[in-house]
Amino acid sequence: MNRFFSLRRLFAIIIKELIQMRRDRVTFSMMLGVPLMQLILFGFAINNDPKGLPAALVTTSQDHYSRAMVSALEMTGYYRFDHVVASAAEGEALIENGTVSFVVTIPSDFARRVARGNNPQILIEADATDPSVASGAISTLSTVASQALLREQSAEAQARRDQASALEVIVHRRYNPEGITQYNIVPGLLGVILQMTMVMMTSMALTRETERGTMENLLAMPASPMEIMLGKVLPYLLVGAVQVVVVLAAAKLLFSVPFIGSLPLLLGSILVFVLALVLLGYTISTVSRTQMQAMQLTFFYFLPSLLLSGFMFPFRGMPGWAQTLGELFPLTHFLRVIRAVMLKGADHAAIGSEMVVLWLFVFFFAAMALLRFRRTLD
Repeated sequence: MNRFFSLRRLFAIIIKELIQMRRDRVTFSMMLGVPLMQLILFGFAINNDPKGLPAALVTTSQDHYSRAMVSALEMTGYYRFDHVVASAAEGEALIENGTVSFVVTIPSDFARRVARGNNPQILIEADATDPSVASGAISTLSTVASQALLREQSAEAQARRDQASALEVIVHRRYNPEGITQYNIVPGLLGVILQMTMVMMTSMALTRETERGTMENLLAMPASPMEIMLGKVLPYLLVGAVQVVVVLAAAKLLFSVPFIGSLPLLLGSILVFVLALVLLGYTISTVSRTQMQAMQLTFFYFLPSLLLSGFMFPFRGMPGWAQTLGELFPLTHFLRVIRAVMLKGADHAAIGSEMVVLWLFVFFFAAMALLRFRRTLD
């Protein structure tokens, strides 16, 4: 028998590794699940040119020129007029709370100005907190709107039109007029950093106790599952607080990201988000036997939440099923909250629905952690 290399020994080692791989179901699932998940998400869910964006129409007139404008915008595929309101204040509320991406205002004297050739104008306000969402829709505005108006005018009117009577499309890029990408990315990075660190550290906390053999001492203490859970996760809130201070300071000092909203409101929303994350990490630790498994499950959760939350790619550019999945991640709702507070100056009412969802995540993860908690190591 060759002492340096033997196919028989090699084959035996390969068989042993395959058996061990089969027993480690988490690792085996990761090897198959991660590539499949990346293929589906990048192939179907990711779209850098979102269309069918929700829009609100502010108009008090139903003349054929106004209807032509609306039809032309809808035909581009970028605009979907879900709301028709009668005042600018209603449109302002819709774009502030994120219900719509655009507010199109057609003045009441629009038809009269067109008939007189007296500089007809329409106003389009775009939510530019995410510049990539609004760029494609805005780039088609002037040409499409002007062509639609010309089709509605008679041939004689078209022949004698001049520059003074051309349609003027006024575009207001709200909350980020310069289209600076950092204004959108840096606030979102706070949520991504907190998610990556909080979930991973807390998910490994309990599994580390099991691996080191100190879990027996912890279970022998006269402490309830609630007390043990809070004792394990609350210290990590301090770590999260340090990260929040560092990221917010960098956002202001290094990237000059505007901060318009209330600081206490922002800090309160961050606290709820971090609490949901550490409870999620604790829940993961209750189903993991080793720190490696905890890290693998954390990564398996982190990847889809990063792709489907709206941080890397426009949320409204994804198909409906992907948006539905994205709603299942706390990061999706936190990104809406922090961008609304920092860039729009949103108040409690504007972010109320998102905060309710974050609190639901807190209660759900806490219940799951307590149900999964094991009083023994059997």
